[in-house]
Amino acid sequence: MANVREKPRADYTEGSILGSILKMGLPSMFGFLSHNIYSFVDTYWVSRLPEKEAGVAAVTFFAAILWLFFSFNQLIGPGSVAIISRRYGEKDYDSAEKAIKETLLLKLVCGAVFGLVGFFFIDKMLILMGARGAALAEGIAYGRIMFVGTAVMFATYSIYTAMRGVANPRMAMFLMIASNILNMILDPIFMFGYFGLPAMGIRGAAIASVASYTLTLAVGLYFFYSGRTNVRLYLVSKMRISVASMWKIVKIGVPTWLGEMSFSGARLVITPLIAAFGTKVVAAYGVGNQVTHFGIMVLVGIGLGLSSLIGHNLGRRKYERAKKTADQAVLLGVGITLAFGIVTYVFARPIMLLFFDGPDTLGYGVAMLRIISLSFPFLGVFLMVEEIHLGVGLNTPAMILNIVHSWLLEVVPIYVLTRFFTFDQNAIWWTIAAATILSSLAFYQYYRRGRWLTVKV
Repeated sequence: MANVREKPRADYTEGSILGSILKMGLPSMFGFLSHNIYSFVDTYWVSRLPEKEAGVAAVTFFAAILWLFFSFNQLIGPGSVAIISRRYGEKDYDSAEKAIKETLLLKLVCGAVFGLVGFFFIDKMLILMGARGAALAEGIAYGRIMFVGTAVMFATYSIYTAMRGVANPRMAMFLMIASNILNMILDPIFMFGYFGLPAMGIRGAAIASVASYTLTLAVGLYFFYSGRTNVRLYLVSKMRISVASMWKIVKIGVPTWLGEMSFSGARLVITPLIAAFGTKVVAAYGVGNQVTHFGIMVLVGIGLGLSSLIGHNLGRRKYERAKKTADQAVLLGVGITLAFGIVTYVFARPIMLLFFDGPDTLGYGVAMLRIISLSFPFLGVFLMVEEIHLGVGLNTPAMILNIVHSWLLEVVPIYVLTRFFTFDQNAIWWTIAAATILSSLAFYQYYRRGRWLTVKV
């Protein structure tokens, strides 16, 4: 039943290796690039509300909380990447269809549970983060609406993952870009009350996001069920969804989840330490994070395409090609982040001027960007090596490194330097940069051992 209508399916395990990386990676990169442009636009509009810095600080506080909740997304995402792409590479399209449906079901259930938890406890979490006054009130208003849409957000990202896994990266790109353009259009309409709508302030930004994710999920499901993708979904399939195979998806993702939980938990500890320096520093940190994430997400976009490509090659038993693909991807990642780091360092002040004109906030943001940018080329190594391991389902090494990186190399030194030696916020940025450099060098040395080439899923 699942293969009634045969059609030519894309195969990126032949021809130019760099060409295959770019064909799989560039669409994902442009998709994530559009998401980061949206994040900038969203922050820009929030900074134009009467609450200004308090609004940006509220979104920054909430982002740290959402990052923790999205770490549960990693219970499912890595396993789905490894299994969907490997089954597609093996030309077992019925099993690929089954894995896609199981992933979507897991994401909807997981997102709904954590959305409820977040909705009812957002105020307490924000207070623990250090939010006070206007930043607290704005964070609660924004966060409750965002948590209503958590299930849809989780499932939407799996639509993109599934499309990349079955060699439809351009479809994922166009869907992602369209979603973010819609979000950018809806943001000012809901926030400032255009076309006869009431001005909803920061709540409008959250409503725009939830509405965009919902429509994107509906369109993505339509593409899969109408046969526009390389693997079609059916209401009734040859292979039934099973608890055992869903558990396999989750089991592969457990190490990545623990690593993300560690990283997110560390951010929950670090953010109050930053908040101790005042709302202006938090606001500058929020914009600085947006800039940093811009570079990270561009590379993650390429990396997600790469992880599926690695799975395709190993599914076809092309081990030497998989190794060459990985090596070239690491070099590409270093080149991209080196260029991004140079641009960020040189244009740190103009970037911050887009959001703030106060000299204090401006100075805090410029210093952060210039310090963090020094570690960008090393971050490129770490992210690409992590995506290579994700593509084969070997996630324990990244988990260990994330725990060491987040707690031993970041939280402990930051706490000691700011609480016992009374260094200012710049010590936080220097610590984060140094931790990135050390972790990346260690991960690259492990990658060179080649254990990832022998993993079975």
